[in-house]
Amino acid sequence: MYHVYTERDYSEFSRTLIGEYTDLDEAKAVAQKAITEDPELNYIIFETDGHVNNYGDLITTVVAQS
Repeated sequence: MYHVYTERDYSEFSRTLIGEYTDLDEAKAVAQKAITEDPELNYIIFETDGHVNNYGDLITTVVAQS
């Protein structure tokens, strides 16, 4: 599962979830479309497989970032 977020100025506090996708190419296409509409935005795509850490947080890996 891929989670696509947009953010301003690489700030974690400004992250907005765009969507969740099973296909990486589809996730990248949606992310590119989102940042072309607003040039101040950056995107970040996380991959998760459903595993959680001791605190119950999803374990994620960054697979793409603008």
